[in-house]
Amino acid sequence: MTIAIGVLLLATVLVGRFVLTERGGVRDIATERIYDRTQFVAELTAAGFALGDAAHIRIFKREHKLELWLRRSDGRYGLFRDYDICKFSGDLGPKLKEGDKQSPEGFYRVAQSQLNPNSRHHLSFNLGFPNAFDRQLGRTGSALMVHGGCSSVGCYAITDASVDEVYAVVEAALQKGQDAVDVHVFPFRMTATALAVEGGNTWAPFWRNLKAGYDLFEAAGTPPKVGACRGEYRFGIDAEGPECAVIAAWS
Repeated sequence: MTIAIGVLLLATVLVGRFVLTERGGVRDIATERIYDRTQFVAELTAAGFALGDAAHIRIFKREHKLELWLRRSDGRYGLFRDYDICKFSGDLGPKLKEGDKQSPEGFYRVAQSQLNPNSRHHLSFNLGFPNAFDRQLGRTGSALMVHGGCSSVGCYAITDASVDEVYAVVEAALQKGQDAVDVHVFPFRMTATALAVEGGNTWAPFWRNLKAGYDLFEAAGTPPKVGACRGEYRFGIDAEGPECAVIAAWS
């Protein structure tokens, strides 16, 4: 009886060590929180999805939203949930160079090697910046992530609770055989009206290029194949020309 009580008290102490969500510097188990995913899995099931379904992510800066899409039985992707982006850094527009504290925009792919289960922000995955398009334009930067917490130096911070769900879906999809998860990052929802309002912006031509990929997903319900062709994104068969480099995840 005494031993049982002692074990219970020890368990209570250990659970108590996992209650803080914010940390700085290096990862510290004493400030890590454990999330029970039972309810999340039930919510996936209720929506007609399951861990392991192919996934797709869209990010919208202005709206501070991250959308999590999952592939349905008909092959098209359906929106499961959107999450608030607690913090990103910089303004609307792409990342140009290391140290500009700008969060990237564009088309990225995430493979297993880009997942970080030991992030100091609970969990994270690397967007893969710079991709082939960024490199063609001489853009530089590193460690641009989607992670937990609510601080950012070029990353997208979506809180620990939210990244726990998103990471679980991405990890399960990759483990089930999806070669890479497409992550499309936009300055805002790419409607014709929104783009027209920004017609005089320096980045309007770049955003019109992004809108082409946005529109293809909206129409087909599946992420298009994306290539970088002489400093321009191209899609589908147009992304396969000899002057094009495929947008790829890390090998």
